[in-house]
Amino acid sequence: MSAILSLAWKSLLNRKGSVILTIVAVALSVALFLGVEKARTGAREGFGNTISGTDLIVGAPTGTVNLLLYSVFRMGNATAEVSWPTYQKIAARPDIAWAVPISLGDSHRGFRVLGTENTYFDYYKYGRNQSLELAEGHRLDDLFDAVIGADVARELGYGIGSPLVLSHGLGKANLGSGHENRPFRVTGVLAPTGTPVDRTVHVSLEAITAIHVGWETGAKNPLSDTITEEMIRGFDLTPKTVTALFVGLKKKGTILTTRRAINTNKGEPLMAIIPSAALAELWSVTAFAERALMAVSVFVIAVGLVSILTSILSSLNERRREMSILRAVGARPGHVFSLLVLEAGLVGFFGALAGILVIHAVLAVAGPVIEARYGVSLAGTGPGLTDLYTLVAVTLAALLIGMVPAWTAFRRSLADGLSVKL
Repeated sequence: MSAILSLAWKSLLNRKGSVILTIVAVALSVALFLGVEKARTGAREGFGNTISGTDLIVGAPTGTVNLLLYSVFRMGNATAEVSWPTYQKIAARPDIAWAVPISLGDSHRGFRVLGTENTYFDYYKYGRNQSLELAEGHRLDDLFDAVIGADVARELGYGIGSPLVLSHGLGKANLGSGHENRPFRVTGVLAPTGTPVDRTVHVSLEAITAIHVGWETGAKNPLSDTITEEMIRGFDLTPKTVTALFVGLKKKGTILTTRRAINTNKGEPLMAIIPSAALAELWSVTAFAERALMAVSVFVIAVGLVSILTSILSSLNERRREMSILRAVGARPGHVFSLLVLEAGLVGFFGALAGILVIHAVLAVAGPVIEARYGVSLAGTGPGLTDLYTLVAVTLAALLIGMVPAWTAFRRSLADGLSVKL
């Protein structure tokens, strides 16, 4: 068998031009298949690791997925807000252990700003109940303190003491909507988490109220610049509304009862969602697209395998004399059969291997870009069993496909190969 394998390898080298093209076709098809699969599983794992330990997320009535996306992943915007008295009422419920309010709507150079309390750093968990940790500095002690995520610090070159100015609304450039008269300073930098927290600027809820003094109409009042920082510190900066609440329960068994009580709240309409259930709903929405992409990628692999069949079949006529000479020097029909099958298997193996290397190279480049743009880490996209299974499956499929031209060559007689047909 080793002699046949060596002969198959040399035969491929002798036809390296067409063989390389076939390997490229197989590699691209495998790369597409693995790209779809790894993006799917990586996104699910990355989204799933973003929040843990939070039993409920409470916000104004909107879609379940929408509430999850804007409160946790900083995607989209809230359609309405929750009043401060309602937040206090929910936090005071006997079945609730803690409630952390958050306020969204401002930004800094393209990074979302989240107004919250210091309890956020105590109760917000990610991954497997991992707590947020400060890489340096301290929490929000002063009105204009800011704690920034690891990506904010890295991309903007910020450190402890760096000044920053928030902008009203979202986007990298908000001309005429900056809060230049209310500058902040960085007092803490969070350790990397691989979640949207890394791309968030955290300030206090009172600071959100402070910077919007003079913005009550939605636009900046020119007279707001005459209000000094000392004057603002003397104001009542209790927020009137918050965007959403992260809630933890005293007993996990009451989660459905508590959610129903909040959803049927008398007075202000509210919506409470279970993060894991909302994620499941998100995946159910994307399931059809995932299946469609997977089907397309499988068909592309089939096309790549067919290219192996086409390449070998098209070369059979040119190799008729080669096959006949092998038979003439003692090769049995089974040897010729094995030779062509092994050639197809080698092309499939190297094509699949090249595809695996290509997709990992692409993910190494695209992963940080996706995380930087959307704040979602494609977790679990490194080498794994899926790559091994794909390599074995494509190689076996190539071996099976190679039996078609191998059987054709097997049936040809020695005289047919040596005779010249015009």
